[in-house]
Amino acid sequence: MIERKQLYIGGRWVAPSSTQTLEVTDSNTGEPWATIPSGTAADADAAVAAARAAFDGWSQTPAAERADIVQKIADGLKARSEELARTIATEVGMPIKLSTMVQVGGPVAAWSNYAKLAREFQYDEKVGHSVVTREPVGVVAAITPWNYPLNQITLKVAPALAAGCTVVLKPSEVAPINAFILADVIHESGLPPGVFNLVTGLGPVVGEALAAHPEVDMVSFTGSTRAGKRVSEVGAQTVKRIALELGGKSASVVLDDADFEKAVKSSVANCYMNSGQTCAAWTRLLVPRSRLDEARAIAKAAAESFTVGSAFGEGVKLGPLVSALQRDRVLGYIRRGIEEGSELVTGGADAPEGVGGGYFVKPTVFVVADSKATLAQEEVFGPVLAIIPYDTEADAIRIANDSIYGLSGAVWAGSDERAMQVARKLRTGQVDLNGGRWNPQAPFGGYKQSGRGRENGVYGLEEFLEYKAMQLKA
Repeated sequence: MIERKQLYIGGRWVAPSSTQTLEVTDSNTGEPWATIPSGTAADADAAVAAARAAFDGWSQTPAAERADIVQKIADGLKARSEELARTIATEVGMPIKLSTMVQVGGPVAAWSNYAKLAREFQYDEKVGHSVVTREPVGVVAAITPWNYPLNQITLKVAPALAAGCTVVLKPSEVAPINAFILADVIHESGLPPGVFNLVTGLGPVVGEALAAHPEVDMVSFTGSTRAGKRVSEVGAQTVKRIALELGGKSASVVLDDADFEKAVKSSVANCYMNSGQTCAAWTRLLVPRSRLDEARAIAKAAAESFTVGSAFGEGVKLGPLVSALQRDRVLGYIRRGIEEGSELVTGGADAPEGVGGGYFVKPTVFVVADSKATLAQEEVFGPVLAIIPYDTEADAIRIANDSIYGLSGAVWAGSDERAMQVARKLRTGQVDLNGGRWNPQAPFGGYKQSGRGRENGVYGLEEFLEYKAMQLKA
């Protein structure tokens, strides 16, 4: 049992104001695995005060010196990669090989990239008789989710520190131990006291206190759309900057001249990444009605090739969901899909066989005839794919855009040119064309109720900077 009993505030590990703790379970077994402090509004206030006191010094530190420390953090995380991968595989359930590459490898690379960007970014620009400069926004509250915990922490904390901001991090209480490892690494990096602070606890307690705090200049939040609306509501009282990365119900649009087998198989794999616990997952597969039978057969075979089991099991492709609550939520959606009359192709709400006491769900595929059905509209956040038939290209675009969300998507066509033409008509923040790979330098974020603001690359750095215009005498 891992016991983390202290919070990281003002450059020190300190006792929380409350003796209450929160239990963290092993998603693979359902057994208790760790405990963490259940922080309070008083702890959040202390962390904000430390960040505010450190801001002037850190914001005026030369960018090259900030970059050196950010790179030290990257190096420290890399040295603990194996520990981090095992931690996140335990917390979240992503199979260990993928956890090593995706949950840890990506964040380590991002920390190094923000060190590089901090050195290269042009903070000043001459515009006519003005000097336009970019300055750090101030004290940042970073509120992060459990599905890609270290990655989402990194895409907030690394650019914020590189930009010269100070940070209070509230990680998800469901997957928090990786954040404590990060805090250990930061403590050894030479970062000045108060520049980074860690307060664990519940969202309605610590998260709301940070969002409402008058000394917090910006909140960067990733999580559900419902919670994002609450952060916006609370933060609006002090007119602070708020960046939101929220839900998704992304469509993979397969056109009639596409490489059909590749498109369907790739869409199933994308939907099931991290057991479907991915906000940008392609959970709607749009196929020509004339080829529905073909799509159904390919998707069924692909789904049934996903071996379910512990994240540490040999050959496992689909690990558990993160918690009993999340498992039960996903099973509820599967049952609702059946009740609404959607065709269950494979999977279902029965527990997989031989997987023990973890939070497992069968890889599931439905054919959903009604694009207004629950499975076609609501974010399930589990390994559940909805195949939706369409009649024409215009019909496919209409269905893809018929969502309150707009985070991601894909288009498959006989040529990149045709795929691009359709992609330009989709109201979503990113679109993969014919299997285009993830680009960590490209902006990530959404339209509509998928949020506002962008993460990744220089676009993520700019989120934490303010413009200032200084007019020179003409």
